[in-house]
Amino acid sequence: MPKRKHFSASQKAQIALEILKEEKPVSQIASENGVHPNVLYRWKKQALENLPKLFEDDNKSERDQQAEHEKQVTELYSEIGRLTTQVNWLKKNLGSVSRLERIAMLEPNVPELPLITQAELLGLNRSGLYYHAVPPSMEEVAIKHRIDEIYTRWPFYGSRKIAVLLNQEEILVSRPTVQHYMREMGIAGITPGPNTSKSTLEHKIYPYLLHHAQPVSADARG
Repeated sequence: MPKRKHFSASQKAQIALEILKEEKPVSQIASENGVHPNVLYRWKKQALENLPKLFEDDNKSERDQQAEHEKQVTELYSEIGRLTTQVNWLKKNLGSVSRLERIAMLEPNVPELPLITQAELLGLNRSGLYYHAVPPSMEEVAIKHRIDEIYTRWPFYGSRKIAVLLNQEEILVSRPTVQHYMREMGIAGITPGPNTSKSTLEHKIYPYLLHHAQPVSADARG
């Protein structure tokens, strides 16, 4: 008795497909594969019965993918809402933090969070983050030192007189520049202020007693 031949599922599928193509008679296919024609008819029937299940599985896969997509969208919206609440809370509580402290929180070398985003979260004006104060030049420092020396010696000198003295010393500088430097240094010439003739409330006011006196000579006394 010949040994029974065994076929894998993949081999059965290929034979069933060949039968469905109808390019060869079933008897020829049975002879080529060493299988009884009745077995091939059974495989063909099984293939035809299981074909609809293939499309059902595809539809099920699409439904599963759609459900998974909707779940991810819902989770993302939930995460966006949570992050928005946290950002609003952060901005509200940053009001008590000074600008210098907020600038110190910036991390320029974080590619995942650009500087513009960090500035917005911290409530900072981005245009002011790129400015770096330029230190005064040696010439400006020297002029300010000389102005301080002149002012210390003559504190009643104003910007006009100090500018004249500096130019006499061959330090070429204009009066507006001297005024600017003096404002930065917080000094100004000592001069009388307004209302110098206005008496204080502490001073007693004596009445004038000669309103009705009529002088008869230059040295007349009332």
